[in-house]
Amino acid sequence: MARTNPLRWSACSAFCRETLDELYALYNHREFIHPDPLEFVHQYRDPLDREVVGMVASSLAYGRVRQILKSVSEVLLRMGESPSNFVLTHSQRRIQRTLKDFRHRFTGGDQLAALLAGIKRVLVKYGSLQACFVAHCGPQDDTILPALTEFVRELSASAPQVMDMLLPSPRKGSACKRLNLFLRWMVRSDEVDPGGWNGVEVCKLIVPLDTHMHRISLEVGLTHRKQADMQAALEVTRAFRAITPEDPVRYDFTLTRLGIHDISL
Repeated sequence: MARTNPLRWSACSAFCRETLDELYALYNHREFIHPDPLEFVHQYRDPLDREVVGMVASSLAYGRVRQILKSVSEVLLRMGESPSNFVLTHSQRRIQRTLKDFRHRFTGGDQLAALLAGIKRVLVKYGSLQACFVAHCGPQDDTILPALTEFVRELSASAPQVMDMLLPSPRKGSACKRLNLFLRWMVRSDEVDPGGWNGVEVCKLIVPLDTHMHRISLEVGLTHRKQADMQAALEVTRAFRAITPEDPVRYDFTLTRLGIHDISL
């Protein structure tokens, strides 16, 4: 039986800042991270390892959560103690061999190897994924969307078609939920999100629009778009920005916990 949230919700009051802050205080804690692929990022201290692990974990964050955790764990085991060192010191052929029999739903080892090759290319060129992303951030940009578009282009330059599933381009209208999830992990810093990236403004992040968040947003009128695409993600982000201009994705983790832990609104 679903638990009832201790706070009363309605379409009119659900998204007032006071109510959301109460939910944030209740659920935005490390103890609620599991089961979430974010837990893997917290296992590493080195910033480059966290970037690589974050990209792998967020890219595979689709499907049943138990399978997601199993798949991410398997990849990281194969990559060894330092995932960033694995990427930087191994040839593409060696990476492909390491992942040749890997599969997570629609993602095969060849696609994941292509993603790691893109990450290596960016690390060699910029020194970090952070430096690459920041290089494409403009002070005039309202959101990180332009930088995200260029970030995807940089990562998929060597194999754009192979990585369509793992790195959907905003240019094609995708909500880029998993990439925006990765950015939330890297940019925000609180008890849940480890942060560490400087030069990317939290206020410009875009809500990682998954099925649960889209359903809630439709119910309370944050968006009227039936498709969970980039336009819907931007509409929802604008609505949250009206509540917390400094941090429009502040409540993303909290609201998705309600679905994962079967708590009724």
